[in-house]
Amino acid sequence: MSEPTPHAPQGFVVHTAPVGLADDGRDDFTVLASTVPAVVSAVFTRSRFAGPSVLLSREAAADGRARGVVVLARNANVATGAEGEAHAREVRDAVARVVGVAGDELLIASTGVIGRQYPMRGIREHLATLSWPFPEGGFGQAARAMMTTDTRPKEVRVSVGGATLVGVAKGVGMMEPDMATLLTFFATDARLDPAEQDRLFRRVMDRTFNAVSIDTDTSTSDTAALFANGLAGDVEPAEFEQALHTAALALVKDIASDGEGASKLIEVRVTGARDDAQAKRVGKTVVNSPLVKTAVHGCDPNWGRVAMAIGKCSDDTDIDQDRVTIRFGDVEVYPPRPEGGQDGSGQDEDTLLTAVAEHLGGDEVVIGIDLAIGDGAFTVYGCDLTEGYVKLNSEYTT
Repeated sequence: MSEPTPHAPQGFVVHTAPVGLADDGRDDFTVLASTVPAVVSAVFTRSRFAGPSVLLSREAAADGRARGVVVLARNANVATGAEGEAHAREVRDAVARVVGVAGDELLIASTGVIGRQYPMRGIREHLATLSWPFPEGGFGQAARAMMTTDTRPKEVRVSVGGATLVGVAKGVGMMEPDMATLLTFFATDARLDPAEQDRLFRRVMDRTFNAVSIDTDTSTSDTAALFANGLAGDVEPAEFEQALHTAALALVKDIASDGEGASKLIEVRVTGARDDAQAKRVGKTVVNSPLVKTAVHGCDPNWGRVAMAIGKCSDDTDIDQDRVTIRFGDVEVYPPRPEGGQDGSGQDEDTLLTAVAEHLGGDEVVIGIDLAIGDGAFTVYGCDLTEGYVKLNSEYTT
């Protein structure tokens, strides 16, 4: 059983500082590292415009060993050519020398505006001041320093067996897996078999971070990694997977509810699908629909927009509208029952729409869809579409 914990995992240290990636003076440079060798599991964006940070980190994580990650926020260092790649390698290797490890024992991640070179003068000046060891803990500082358009830092801690698991994340827009404009890092002092750790990490990522969508756009910089240094000893894999799922899902819901301009978390639960893949496909189609998002934002009980979105899955020919059920919270809106009905069990439309509107008025909106085909099920997460989203993204670089 996983439980919240105030403790940090043993053997992890954090350094954050402002290096001039933005002009507001806040911390925008982070190093998270283990003081001892660690096992890493990682997944990355599949964007064809992946930045050099992603490419370097893929190579570093390939052998399953890495001591930590360097994170630069407010600059994606994407579409920056050979110069951008050289800068990313320079930053990573300089930090590695301070930590006392080889360059390929660190991952590097960048997030922010595309097409701009790092401000290397300020970064180099800061790198020259680094000294080891960094202070222990500081995960809250890391969560804050990673932020771009996030309105709040995102951190979660759980205990599992005799170990501790901490997760930090950033991301609120350009959020459509694989994975999103998303960075998330987990650190634990649990010890797991490396192959088993990798399998369970990927399973959890598929059900959590790959189940969130804000605006259907896919980032060039997505990076998710789990570092495990084993200092707390062995942990039962199934118990650890549950703890990781708990932590990851908490971060996902925090990300979705903090979507750019968002005012509501949307959770779409699809059941009765042919398989889980179909359930995920239908759920993503609904949560990504601008018409569904705007209806949720305006508390408009126009449930027909959900039916419309399901209907867009035209290749899923086994979806039969006469068998589908749609709910908002506990309120079943489709199929309609004749008003009144012979036995009096029908639905009054005004009463029904009022109940839906009340559900839409909450901070979390749950849309349930049963396809009545098979046993497949999947839940996806997103947010409403607001005037704030348009304003923020129309002024992002200005």
